[in-house]
Amino acid sequence: MTARAFRNSTLAPGSMPLLGSSILARLPLAMFSIALLVHAQHLTGSFAIAGLVSGAYAVGSAASAPLLGGIVDRGGQTRVLIAGAIITAVVLVVNGLLPPSTPSLLLVALGAATGLSTPPLAACVRTLLPTIATKPSQLPELFALESTVLELTFVAGPPLALGLGAVWSSGAALVLSGSVMLAGTLVFAAQPASRSWRPDRRARRVLGGSLRSPAMRTLVAILIGTGAVFGATEVGVTAAAHALGSSAAAGPLLGLWGLGSLLGGIAVTRLGGGARSGRGLTALLAALALGHGALILATGSVLALAVVMTVAGATIAPTVSSIYAMVDTAAPAGTQTEAFSWLITASLVGGSLGSAAAGALAQSAGAPWAFALVAVAGGLAVLVALLRSHDLHMATRDGERPSARDHTEDACISSPVLA
Repeated sequence: MTARAFRNSTLAPGSMPLLGSSILARLPLAMFSIALLVHAQHLTGSFAIAGLVSGAYAVGSAASAPLLGGIVDRGGQTRVLIAGAIITAVVLVVNGLLPPSTPSLLLVALGAATGLSTPPLAACVRTLLPTIATKPSQLPELFALESTVLELTFVAGPPLALGLGAVWSSGAALVLSGSVMLAGTLVFAAQPASRSWRPDRRARRVLGGSLRSPAMRTLVAILIGTGAVFGATEVGVTAAAHALGSSAAAGPLLGLWGLGSLLGGIAVTRLGGGARSGRGLTALLAALALGHGALILATGSVLALAVVMTVAGATIAPTVSSIYAMVDTAAPAGTQTEAFSWLITASLVGGSLGSAAAGALAQSAGAPWAFALVAVAGGLAVLVALLRSHDLHMATRDGERPSARDHTEDACISSPVLA
């Protein structure tokens, strides 16, 4: 299917500016962690402090995502997005202008503040996808497209942050990334679909929010497992490249990982979307676990690592997009943004746990043990899917409840994006 044919058959008119601005706004988000790390190391000369700053950012992001998502579900997207973008940009500009004598504690606090205030762009755009799909049946395909295009930010973001730091300065990288995020968020928030979106006033608020749903709890548990796979893989690849005497190869290897995910996303988009059943998702999770677990057999060669990383990466976008496509049915009515935010938090928590555990294993026993952890984490995600197959079945049942498109149709009926 050509890009024009896909746009005409799948997206409501006016949707491309919405998706385009969301990608622009999220490109800097792929730069924040590495830019904060490099800037803190430049100011203090300590990788330990730099790691604390990066960790504080991750913890702040994980803690605030569900809270901000819940606020959006109660009051709409515009004010939360704009306020978050302004605060985040100001914090990054202040951070970027700090002198080398800055206390380490202030750097850690600013890292945490960046994570806490970052606007919930990913959750907001995914909440809007059901409103811009021409047919509910095309939603999996649209989620696959969004996940595929988003991979470009992870491919381009870290090298861009490092390049700006090398050519200009680490502080300038923070200032520029914050400015681009602010501009992109303002453009996204000004789009009719985002501006007109309103929470479902008919939905009954329940204690526990989106996590009241067993299907949502299952998806969260699965993403903690896959997040651990990704976090441990990053550490394992870096350790394996170092053991082979090619530390510089770690960057290109991780780039091939992202390229594989991009290619997998393109393939699944052309095939009409990812898994549409619990059994299909379980099969994708098994492929992800096997592909990444196979890295344990490739630690003796950079070429072997490159091949396996590319193949393993091809399972990422199809799996993740399938999980996100289930949220519209899995989450209780009126909690979609919060639900997407919980999935983001689950990935961050899993990634942090995977990185920490794999780092300890790689330091004490070598890269193969880090990849053994990758296989175990992937296997646990598959086990959760198998044991909670009933929940996944409920998350993929057609017509279990009205879609988000139905919830927002009255509020958005005059919007050009739905014309």
